Amino acid sequence: MPTIKEKLQEDWKAALKAKDKFRANTISTAKSAILLVEKTDNVKLEDDEVINILAKEVKQRRESMLEFEKGNRQDLVDQCNTELEILLEYLPQQLSEEEIKQIVKDSAEEMGASSIKDMGKVMSAIRPKIVGRADGKLVSQIVKEYLNK
Repeated sequence: MPTIKEKLQEDWKAALKAKDKFRANTISTAKSAILLVEKTDNVKLEDDEVINILAKEVKQRRESMLEFEKGNRQDLVDQCNTELEILLEYLPQQLSEEEIKQIVKDSAEEMGASSIKDMGKVMSAIRPKIVGRADGKLVSQIVKEYLNK
């Protein structure tokens, strides 16, 4: 099975051949972010590290979409949304809100977390289980709601 980096490379070439400039540019941006980390840290990244970088790219697109919505720039919102859909193809299946709630509940009960003061501990415990599979803001909100019960 090819690595995520190999899949990005293959899909980038396919997009270029198909003259799909938008898709090629989006994939190229993701590849550049990965290459930057590899060159800066002088390492060869594994899939889990690539997933972290792609998750950051997804987060940036979501934040940009919010700003563009505030500025009534629907054209840019649509562009970011399309980029987001392309990037999500390379991340693991996204968790549903119910799945996140279950992970939070299980982790909090396992740790004996009962108040909002334990939020940092709970977030640290669930981070490895959700990385690249859920939006951090949503997870944080769910943890807050659970601990405020």
